[in-house]
Amino acid sequence: MKPALPLPDRHLDLGCGGRPRNPYGRKHLFGVDLSVPSESRGFEIAAANLSIDRIPFPDGHFGSVSAYDFLEHVPRILPTADGRGTRFPFIELMDDIWRVLAPGGLLYAVTPAYPHPAAFQDPTHVNILTDESHHYFTTPRLLARMYGFNGTFELVRQVRIRPRPDYEPQDVSLHHKLRRRRLAFQGQASHLLWELKAVG
Repeated sequence: MKPALPLPDRHLDLGCGGRPRNPYGRKHLFGVDLSVPSESRGFEIAAANLSIDRIPFPDGHFGSVSAYDFLEHVPRILPTADGRGTRFPFIELMDDIWRVLAPGGLLYAVTPAYPHPAAFQDPTHVNILTDESHHYFTTPRLLARMYGFNGTFELVRQVRIRPRPDYEPQDVSLHHKLRRRRLAFQGQASHLLWELKAVG
């Protein structure tokens, strides 16, 4: 068996606004958003509309990618440019995330999820995920293959969270896990956290 290559010490935050997040503390930080801020401090932000554009970075460039409150804004289906067919922007984006991750790289995504009202109250939320949605992108099922998904992810973990102060992955103490379970039981855990590993 071939030894695994070290992951690139680069992180990409999707839909980052002016302040990309870096949940794994990688040395080099990048972001993608609709526009580039006039000034950035120690990171690079590229402009792209990820509902229609590809992620503007090369294959295998990142050790990790994050998406905080972003996936819910990516449409599931759109007409093609000629209006005669359909395309699947969310599936295309998941494929592109897999493309820019090095093998073994991690996707850390947090999104409001069904059935919590937070998933539906914002009128710009067009992509509502459930506890079962990851099966379209993760082994062994990879259900999105039927829609053109070429990537492969493994599920590292999926948990229900309340986003603040629960966004970052560093604290996984027993106390923290019990708190998450209590919030989920009480219906206060509005968001779904995906941590997926790119297989390639």
